[in-house]
Amino acid sequence: MAKQGKSNSAAKPSGGGNAQPEVLVGENRKARFRYEILETVEAGLVLRGTEVKVLRQGQISLDEAYARAEVDSIWLIGANIPEYSHGNLQNHEPKRKRKCLLHKKELRKLRALTQQQGLTLVPLRVYFGSRGFAKVTIGVGKGRKTHDKREHLKAKDAKREIRDSR
Repeated sequence: MAKQGKSNSAAKPSGGGNAQPEVLVGENRKARFRYEILETVEAGLVLRGTEVKVLRQGQISLDEAYARAEVDSIWLIGANIPEYSHGNLQNHEPKRKRKCLLHKKELRKLRALTQQQGLTLVPLRVYFGSRGFAKVTIGVGKGRKTHDKREHLKAKDAKREIRDSR
């Protein structure tokens, strides 16, 4: 006797049926200048309701933010999500630690990379993914020295001049 209901051949295409484009909330532009980004990882964010409402308004500051690998997870520290204007007693702390959601394999890899001398975890951007969940892109970066920053700026200017001269 055959089962009633949907068959597996009529499954939704990858990404779901109601896929939306990514919505960028905030970006840490200084991070790519201050650090040489070696690798990036996408992680989910554990947020409270009022934090999500503020992010939907496009308010977040990643200027002083960094990520730290602890025993069981990665934590986003120093990201400033201001209090929700219509929030009450359930409002959140603006600079609280926020847990990042990663697969165990990615977590082990990032923890191993941060134990190397001079490598740090830097949040690059916060956005809402195609399914509507808050995500953060974390980069493994190596701090640039002052002369490295100058060389980076010179190379960037040279590329811009070549592009504009065409």
